[in-house]
Amino acid sequence: MKALVHLFLIVGISVMAMPAASQVSTVLDGAYVKETNLTKRVVPYPALREADVMYVRRIWQDIDLRQKINQMFYYPVEPIQDRKNLFDVITYALQTEGSLTAYDRGPTLKGDDEFRFPMTAAMLDSALNPTVKSPVFDDDNRIIPGEFKEEPFPITSDQIKKYRIKEDWVWDRQRSQRHIRIIGLAPLIEVKDDNGNVVAENELFWLYYPECRYVFANAECYNYANDAQRRTFEEIFQKRYFSSYIIKETNVFDRSISDYAQGLDALLESERIKDELFTIEHDLWHY
Repeated sequence: MKALVHLFLIVGISVMAMPAASQVSTVLDGAYVKETNLTKRVVPYPALREADVMYVRRIWQDIDLRQKINQMFYYPVEPIQDRKNLFDVITYALQTEGSLTAYDRGPTLKGDDEFRFPMTAAMLDSALNPTVKSPVFDDDNRIIPGEFKEEPFPITSDQIKKYRIKEDWVWDRQRSQRHIRIIGLAPLIEVKDDNGNVVAENELFWLYYPECRYVFANAECYNYANDAQRRTFEEIFQKRYFSSYIIKETNVFDRSISDYAQGLDALLESERIKDELFTIEHDLWHY
């Protein structure tokens, strides 16, 4: 009997001594349980008939997360209880849930954005965890010529400073309305030279945005005005609550603005295309 009592005492003390991290927390970190964004459904697009489409223009835009209005895509750098940044939402859906499909840029240097090369799990892991070559040192801390070692260099969310979107601007005569349909979304990764200078910005992979809508509809982001009315990433994209600039429009040469304009000239060309789109809309509905 005494042995049994001692056994219960030992078990009880062991349970009390267990670290708090191994126990499931029942503490509500907030005044109420948030359910709205977690149960939101995707609002379907209005149906479009080709016969009702008066004009279409495809454009590509870059979203710079260093602009203040776009910071809700970048922060928090580390996930917290009630929200993640956009890249963490994407990688979780790709690697853990499997609810998204990533598409490779393809073999060409310019890159392919037509969703023709679905990435396998191994390809995705290689893209998110690339290896870099570093020199090998001897015992005297001198570089051994011709010898290198490969070290993993995982891509984290703080390295993603821009996103590229491909979208169609459609003018619908049936509703007398302009629709902006995002077709693709791609995080951009900086390519640096040996001196640490950025020489290019390449798409890490492409995502088919209509597929992303079902993931983004339940991922909320920060609202500067009111924590009780946080929007989801789907609402941010659909309501155009972000700042972006045009880097390409459909053209006979299939070239980007950077191929024929640099610096201030590229910015002015981007604004010219934007003004042309608004002028087209004004002229179409002008009576």
